[in-house]
Amino acid sequence: MNLRISDYFERGKKVKIIVNENTIEAHEGECLSVVLFISNHKNLRLSPKRKENRGMFCLMGSCQECAVLLNGKKVTSCNIFIKEGMTVKTGDLDES
Repeated sequence: MNLRISDYFERGKKVKIIVNENTIEAHEGECLSVVLFISNHKNLRLSPKRKENRGMFCLMGSCQECAVLLNGKKVTSCNIFIKEGMTVKTGDLDES
């Protein structure tokens, strides 16, 4: 039995998104938090009081640890799917 994952689905087309002013390639329709993780962006935001690093935790939007700024709006990255031209900011989201 062949269990290769590539035999069961097709990835979306390759697109470019901007993360912290750097361009990265991703596949349309994939989860933003996973794309950030595999692109070595594991610290997605800073906690508001202690300014400690936060990243993916529940991967279903409940904990909000994976919050990022997407085109200037705060979102949970685990509930966002990749589209061409997205602009993402990680780190201190309260910074102007």
